[in-house]
Amino acid sequence: MTETGILDHPHEHAMAIRYQQRSAEIKALQRQCYALATLRLRATVEAAGGSGAGLAVVSDIDETILDNAAVMAHAMSRPTGQDKIDIWKLWEREGQPHLIPGAADFFELADELGVTIFYVSDRFDENKIATIATLSRLGLPQADADHVRLLGPPKAERRIAIEKSHRIILLLGDTLHDFDDAFAGSPLEEQHRLTEEHARRFGEDWIVFPNAGHGTWMEAELLPWDAPIRSL
Repeated sequence: MTETGILDHPHEHAMAIRYQQRSAEIKALQRQCYALATLRLRATVEAAGGSGAGLAVVSDIDETILDNAAVMAHAMSRPTGQDKIDIWKLWEREGQPHLIPGAADFFELADELGVTIFYVSDRFDENKIATIATLSRLGLPQADADHVRLLGPPKAERRIAIEKSHRIILLLGDTLHDFDDAFAGSPLEEQHRLTEEHARRFGEDWIVFPNAGHGTWMEAELLPWDAPIRSL
């Protein structure tokens, strides 16, 4: 969502962040995503002969592995003129995010099965050391310079680079451009069309995590019921 859009609808944005941070439902949905991802991971590795060699899981970081609701709430409360990018950069370096429920067990299992993990995120590359330190502090495996791929080339290009040496068996993310570059910058109606086009992949090799905190949909007009008028 654009800065202007957020400021035009502060109550709506607060409700979105409140849901993301405080609802029990968001935790249930996140666990559900990792439960499904675990089923797909086990099934794919078994179909490959029981070895994860040459296979890869590619995951976004923020709102897929890390819960950043605290900095969303902080940024929302800041004065209008304060640069939200600077707040986010500071959070990347010094913030204390929590793991999303289910993340630790899933990535530990992937590592145990011999599957390579790539953390592909649009966090700032200048904060790569800090991001690796955060992932390592939280016990996530394979969190090193080669497996953490941050902002630079588009995510699609980073995925293509990974595919040169690995078969990607699962993509995890909270926005649709985590899965296919066609979603990036597309108008909302085109995103809906693409979602239908790729319907068979959701829950198979694409696992989408809920994130009410941002997205192009936040600027969309609501479509209320045009109730018929009846005379009494």
